[in-house]
Amino acid sequence: MLSSFHHSSLILKPLHKTHKPLTITFSSQLPRKRPTFDSDQTPKPTSRNRHKRSYGASRRSILKTLKQEQVAFTTLVPDDPIVAIIGGGMAGLACALFLEKRGVRSTVFDTGVHGLGGRMGTRIVDPQPLIFDHAAQFFTASDPQFVELVQGWMEQGLVREWQGTIGELEVGGQFVPLPSSPPRYIGVNGMRPIADSLLSQSSLINVERPTWISKLEPFNGMWYLSENGKPRGQFDAIVIAHNGKCANRLLGSSGLPLIAGQMKRLELSSVWALLAAFEDPLQVPGTDSFPFEGAFVKGVDSISWMANNTKKLLGSQSGGPHCWTFLSTAAYGKRNKVPQENIPTATKEKVTAGMLMGVEEALGLPKRSLQTPFYTRVQLWGAALPTNTPGIPCIFDPHGRAGICGDWLVGSNLESAALSGIALANHMADYFQSGGDRPDEFAVGLRSEFERLKGHDIGQFPGLEPVSETHTVPELQPTT
Repeated sequence: MLSSFHHSSLILKPLHKTHKPLTITFSSQLPRKRPTFDSDQTPKPTSRNRHKRSYGASRRSILKTLKQEQVAFTTLVPDDPIVAIIGGGMAGLACALFLEKRGVRSTVFDTGVHGLGGRMGTRIVDPQPLIFDHAAQFFTASDPQFVELVQGWMEQGLVREWQGTIGELEVGGQFVPLPSSPPRYIGVNGMRPIADSLLSQSSLINVERPTWISKLEPFNGMWYLSENGKPRGQFDAIVIAHNGKCANRLLGSSGLPLIAGQMKRLELSSVWALLAAFEDPLQVPGTDSFPFEGAFVKGVDSISWMANNTKKLLGSQSGGPHCWTFLSTAAYGKRNKVPQENIPTATKEKVTAGMLMGVEEALGLPKRSLQTPFYTRVQLWGAALPTNTPGIPCIFDPHGRAGICGDWLVGSNLESAALSGIALANHMADYFQSGGDRPDEFAVGLRSEFERLKGHDIGQFPGLEPVSETHTVPELQPTT
């Protein structure tokens, strides 16, 4: 059953009624069957009673997306609704957790083979083992609600403050440390274990992974999900907690033109991650000891960030090998972008060589003097970070009973992702409590305008100046 829960002070105001796309109305007086994951029992729409649509291509224009017919459910929300959350990054996990706090069941679908977390990725390579945070490097906390979450994670032993020195590294090896305030946080054993542990105490959340939801289909007052033709259950509402071309393809023929249109307006950068393990410590000419554990790199075309995972995660416990994560600039990522699912060998070699040369340049080492790493791996984050934002914590279409959450709605960091998931969870729970008979009161973000998003190539870090140009979201006033 739904329950009341004190939530964020962020106020989501309804959209005023404007031009509506064509609408398909779904209603039924038949008894409802509850969601099931038994493929033999899950009822499927038939060719006679469903509206056929083909998948939309990710490059179709927003205008064409907006012309697809709008789904409108008219059945009342049941007393015990269940939500499908597609995406198991921080936004999706936070949404599931806070739906549970409100008494709402959910299933999280995630494509992760090794674990949940999305960009909270940690790679461990046996047998040494080698350990790398290969996406999100650290995070800060400024919003009181997120601060409270982080304190809870610290009490559980999931995160700790990163006490190592970080700063800005100018080309040629000139390093300037940043102040120790605000605190920087990292996962005790890397970033991914945070995500994998978040749902460990939950009772109303189911996780399905690795699962790649390929189709959303509205029928008889519910959403039917499938993976390459295999039924994955039916749900009272859906949450899209991922982005990029896969999300655009999924929404392209979903019957949610306003949500699909907003998702297509999102612009994303591409960033290469180079993981490299060295036998000996790296050196900066003219220094007795290496001056930092992490650095925002300035003036180098191929490198925007470098961090010593061994020192960051293991501290003095390990004298080697030395595992480093190097992240490229967005410009370098764009210039060398390829399909990330199948990176050509020649591109891997080119990017590895180019980024290692950038490391030499950043550290002020003579050309070809950097020691050769005994292990390297490159990964392209093709949809790495948002470069624009509507500046509203979540998007919700009450007629289609579908929402979006993600860091890109308000920023580009872990905190923004968590706050977005929380906002959508509370907003949907309020909608469910209303019974769903006043949908226009709960429409939010469907026509909000986008603006450019400032920040470092690896994201925003509120309070960490001067590196981060923090994006400040004004009081929420959804546009009409």
